[in-house]
Amino acid sequence: MAFEGLTSRLQEVFKKLRSKGKITQDDLDQSMRELKIVLLEADVNFKLVKEFIGSIKDKALGSDTFSSLTPAQQIIKIVNEELIELMGSVETKISFSNKPPTVIMLTGLQGVGKTTACGKLAVFFKKQGKQVLLVACDVYRPAAIKQLKVMGVKSDVNVFSMDDVTDPVVIASEAKEWAIVNSVDVVIVDTAGRLHMDDALMTELVNLKKVIKPSEIIFTMDAMTGQAALDVAQVFEQRLGIDGIIITKMDGDARGGAALSAKSITGKPIKFVSQGEKVSDFDIFYPDRMASRILGMGDVLSLIDKVQQSFDKEQAYLLDKKLRASNFTLQDFLEQLQQVKKMGSLKDIIGMLPGVSDISLGSIDDKAMVHVEAIIKSMTVKERDNPSIITGSRKRRIA
Repeated sequence: MAFEGLTSRLQEVFKKLRSKGKITQDDLDQSMRELKIVLLEADVNFKLVKEFIGSIKDKALGSDTFSSLTPAQQIIKIVNEELIELMGSVETKISFSNKPPTVIMLTGLQGVGKTTACGKLAVFFKKQGKQVLLVACDVYRPAAIKQLKVMGVKSDVNVFSMDDVTDPVVIASEAKEWAIVNSVDVVIVDTAGRLHMDDALMTELVNLKKVIKPSEIIFTMDAMTGQAALDVAQVFEQRLGIDGIIITKMDGDARGGAALSAKSITGKPIKFVSQGEKVSDFDIFYPDRMASRILGMGDVLSLIDKVQQSFDKEQAYLLDKKLRASNFTLQDFLEQLQQVKKMGSLKDIIGMLPGVSDISLGSIDDKAMVHVEAIIKSMTVKERDNPSIITGSRKRRIA
């Protein structure tokens, strides 16, 4: 889970504060030293950490006391507010063109998950009722076009490519014309990356920008790369100009510092986060919700969003009637399991609930759901409707 290590370390710092009825200046200084170490080990920019700690200290010493909050809760409240401010205060949406299509260029170095992000972004817009076109402009990396076509199939989106053309500018220009003729709402251009920064890459991207005039240029950043990715983002901003950031691989072994530092270092907002292998594992970046998760306070709003997207209202109504009539079968249970699976990892879902500790999450195994599903699917319809008929021989067959 994203920020898992950072969350557990922060909870240790706050646990010490909560154990004190009154917080002295020495207690505050000690907790801020520990917080500083935690953030630096999470790969947050050193200058930002210094400013962050200084701001918390100033507000903690000069803050108004809320009668409903303990001194420890007061400091946690200030840390939460500062985290939200650090990551951008509010979510930043895509700017749509008044005259379709809206063209979005995804940029970044090779291997950061740019092509996968294109497919996930396409699914995100499709859910909003948009007609989307993916454009394969990475003509250098082996199998890049094939990979985008696979993402197109998964996303159920058209992919524009020109097998006999090696100039990305020509491909993008033709794709935009095709999109206009075919009433496409959003064009997502998958640009070429490199293993390192070079003039050829930047010149090509600048030429693409001039020709297709994108509404948005989004820099794709691998969360596992850390501060090095922010240095690259700054170069892209200076040479090309970017409008926002997508952070990929947030479910990997990322310390989280790059995500915390991105807005302040680049001056550009994080617009989306990508985690997991499914095309649906892609979310708008909400600074307030992310701050809440980092501090171990859950993310109920995101959980509600996932439930609304994944659960069928009519099916939920019928299920409610069955439960009230005590007529809930294993088939109904199986359908519920399958809807929960659509929401993503069970560990991530439960992690959105307030007060859930890392220790509790460690005992959750998503494979257990797969095993339960396999057991029910091995039953006959009669057995699912009436488990009492499952005798020894039936049990052996199911096993």
